[in-house]
Amino acid sequence: MAVNYGSKRSVVGAHYGFKDWLSQRVTAALMALFTVLVIIRLALIKGPVGYESWARIFAPQWMKVLTFVIIIALLYHVWVGMRDIWMDYVKPVAVRLSLQVATMVWLVGCAGWAVQVLWRI
Repeated sequence: MAVNYGSKRSVVGAHYGFKDWLSQRVTAALMALFTVLVIIRLALIKGPVGYESWARIFAPQWMKVLTFVIIIALLYHVWVGMRDIWMDYVKPVAVRLSLQVATMVWLVGCAGWAVQVLWRI
């Protein structure tokens, strides 16, 4: 009697695949569009570009909110990439978990710092 292992086979692992691939592409596209927007706003500045020019670019509330949304997209992009690196290359569970927690703490800290910087302008 032949055993068909394929019918009862369960895939183990993170099961993220397509969702992670798509989220990386979407967040990268959002960051690219935001970069183009900032470059256009910089191109419209007359005279030398200094701190005051940068502050004027990010002073409107809509630009602060948009920038923060892009920062959240960036942080998610980083999280997916780093999580995949930790899962693929760090085999000891305790070390992998510690690195993932450290990454999360660092990214949350970066988000807090971004809020502080954006709303201080």
